[in-house]
Amino acid sequence: MEDPDQVEVSFVRNWDPSFGNKSVPLNIDIRFVMLHGIPGLYSYAIYEHLEGWPDFDLAQTRIVFKPSKDMFHYMAISDERQRIMPMPEDRDTGQPLAYKEAVLLTNPINPDLKGEVHYEESVHACIEHAQVDDKYQYSCENKDCNVHGWISNDPFTGFWTITPSNEFQSNGPCKQDLTSHVGPTTLATFHSLHYSGEDVVLKFRDGERWKKVLGPVFFYFNAVDDDLEDPYSTLWEDAKNQMMNEVQSWPYQFPNSEDYPHLEQRGTVTGRLIVQDRYISEDYISADSAYVGMALPGDPGSWQREGKGYQFWTKADSSGIFSINNVHEGDYSLYAYVPSFIGDYKYDVIITITPGCVIDVGDLVYEPPRNGPTFWEIGIADRSSAEFFIPEPDPNYINKLYEYLNQPNRAGMPSKPVHKFRQYGLWERYTELYPDGDLLYVIDISDYSNDWFYAHVTRKNDDNTYQATTWQVLFELDNVDSNGGNYTLRLALASATVSDLHVRVNDPETDPALFTTGLIGKDNAIARHGIHGLYWLFNVNVPSNLLVEGFNTIYLTQSRDSSPFQGIMYDYIRLEGPPDQN
Repeated sequence: MEDPDQVEVSFVRNWDPSFGNKSVPLNIDIRFVMLHGIPGLYSYAIYEHLEGWPDFDLAQTRIVFKPSKDMFHYMAISDERQRIMPMPEDRDTGQPLAYKEAVLLTNPINPDLKGEVHYEESVHACIEHAQVDDKYQYSCENKDCNVHGWISNDPFTGFWTITPSNEFQSNGPCKQDLTSHVGPTTLATFHSLHYSGEDVVLKFRDGERWKKVLGPVFFYFNAVDDDLEDPYSTLWEDAKNQMMNEVQSWPYQFPNSEDYPHLEQRGTVTGRLIVQDRYISEDYISADSAYVGMALPGDPGSWQREGKGYQFWTKADSSGIFSINNVHEGDYSLYAYVPSFIGDYKYDVIITITPGCVIDVGDLVYEPPRNGPTFWEIGIADRSSAEFFIPEPDPNYINKLYEYLNQPNRAGMPSKPVHKFRQYGLWERYTELYPDGDLLYVIDISDYSNDWFYAHVTRKNDDNTYQATTWQVLFELDNVDSNGGNYTLRLALASATVSDLHVRVNDPETDPALFTTGLIGKDNAIARHGIHGLYWLFNVNVPSNLLVEGFNTIYLTQSRDSSPFQGIMYDYIRLEGPPDQN
């Protein structure tokens, strides 16, 4: 379409059986939109797989822009994560590290990246070059990644990727993905396997019919005069303001496609989520800050592996009240998870959205997994390993940005480390910190923030091979249930990469183990500087005859050992006693 207020251009590639396996079996419609008076470019795509077409797997799809490397040297992805970046040639002359994305920079050519480090208030004025460049150090969760991009200083111009909604992105609000990185490169990612692995591949089988609108996303341009006192901050703040305008304008009314539902074609779901756990309180507990969402019907928690449909998420208030707005027409399940409580909630009624509807589901009660009283717990049930011990990086492999953010003498320094987990090579520190034996954690004595390593990884041998590691949890029981009831060990995992976790009680040589997860996970969060990938919850029955009065030990063995990146991250561990008979 074209009129004085809007131009929309469509580029269509229709698939034909004569293409065979030389082209993905999709009709692809890529659109670009410009609006009068708006300095930027909107883009979206419509993918369609028709009934009877060949099977295929979709692992990744995204929009990539590469601004001029001669102009754009400064990158910003959040208030604190912004800096002058290396040049692409610096990676070519650098030293490759454990995988191709990570390079040790040896001779950066940008003069702005040389010299002393001066820790001043203005981030862009204080950063020396990072010794390691790795695009995964700049990953971000979808819910926190509404704007990122690049700034040129000649003249001062910004190039920004703005994602106004997450509804068309796969795998829920906490899915992590790439943002901007050396190139210069900036991404608007719709679907990928990063921090999830093969579990989230979109598989189309048996002639499945499918259509999805991806976007629109907005590529925004701004500029300021060179004589401003702080042009970098001015451009960044303007980009954030524009992002807020785009978010508030969602859903957009301008897309000229019948496949994109406008505001009047959408519905709303409201309600209140409360938690019932009688071992914590006899009263209902507010689901404070719970994430509540709509996704295609499935099992509890299935949303984090789902990408074919749309997802609509919100954060409940302190009372658990929520409103999920702008939901597309169709059938959905309502899902939720609540910080500080393990497991996933799913409403047991399919919700059908019709244009303009407002559906109040009333009070919903989540009963998290629980068999008995808590004897002990390790960590916080927040689906990440952020609260555990994150070591100092090897000084040879430091990204100066994250070193700067955690300087003890920096004004406004946060109370706990910021993004410290994004430093390269932290997995190698485990062997250095535990040279003579694996981790031992003593309940009521150890402190998980200092004594529980953030990732259960393999041990590196002198010959550069790796071996499995066994962590021990030592605890004391005053008495053991005499009625033969089962205790319950809850193992909530924040990440798993080609791992197999074995659980034994009081005998490290028991064969077979009391419990094994089997081979799980390919999210690669350890190598990619994450503190979570996909969430897993395992519930292990521990017969009372395996426990003794006095000291007991639970042995946790991650048995796979061919790589430094095989391992798991724990979210939260709890031992429950047998059920109360009252």
